[in-house]
Amino acid sequence: MKIHSTLAGVMLALSAGFWNLAAAEDVAISTATGEVSVPEAPKTVAVFDVAAIDTLAALDVPIAGVPSPHYVPYLDGAVAEAEVVGTLFEPDFEALVNMNPDLIVIGGRSSEQGEALEKIAPVVDMTVWGDNHIEQSLERLDAYGKLMGREDKAAEITDEFNAKLDLARAAVEGRGDALIVLTNGPKVSAYGAGSRFGWIHSALGLPEAVEAVDVQTHGEAISFEFIAEADPDWLIVVDRGAAIGAEGESARQTLDNALVTCTRAWQNDQVIFLTASNLYIAGGGIQSMTITMDEIINAFDKSSS
Repeated sequence: MKIHSTLAGVMLALSAGFWNLAAAEDVAISTATGEVSVPEAPKTVAVFDVAAIDTLAALDVPIAGVPSPHYVPYLDGAVAEAEVVGTLFEPDFEALVNMNPDLIVIGGRSSEQGEALEKIAPVVDMTVWGDNHIEQSLERLDAYGKLMGREDKAAEITDEFNAKLDLARAAVEGRGDALIVLTNGPKVSAYGAGSRFGWIHSALGLPEAVEAVDVQTHGEAISFEFIAEADPDWLIVVDRGAAIGAEGESARQTLDNALVTCTRAWQNDQVIFLTASNLYIAGGGIQSMTITMDEIINAFDKSSS
């Protein structure tokens, strides 16, 4: 097997001192697995998480290795010079050995690869997940700033982000409730306040049309009758097919039926089709979350005009 032979090569390289960062100063940063000490100011960084690419790009940190595809067009420029070192789920170990990175960043879809990747270079898991989504995202931003010596830039971005958060809260205040749904072709799932998209409810103060939606990775499978009974003031839609470039029914086509079109959200033109890849693929990235808030602010402002 290619992976086994490559890992054998990695072990041989390690025994020969293939990477040696003993001379580098260590810095303690917050990660998804707790506080971790890693070499400061790594020069060659491979990143297997799109949210991490997003936030590192916001800090103008050069990225040497990335997965392909990354699905998010606004990051094309940030990864244009980077080498492809696998996919979001499967690293290319041979390419990584040849690159000899100073640091490997994993998260979300790639988080299970940490143990294998530690044989090549120091690894940090920067997954953003759970109901304290905003706090985690800002923690990651702060950690990258500290690690890369860009604390001032991280603080500036944090201030801008918090100002945008205040604008989004003001835009949705007193404007009714919402239901967040994800479509996957003809299938529909709902996401509540504790889910991967739940920060739109919890951080923005946007009430849920249906409380106690099951907190699952892929949402709670629902029917069109569920949406009709919920009758939300706002319907916020994430199209998984559009996010990953899949062919098939669009979210608008899936939801355009007699049950959904009778809801207050549809009748009042208060259905927000978010840019799906930003939320579904790059969720937790500081740029992604800012763009999503802009889309929500614009939709609420348009409705009130």
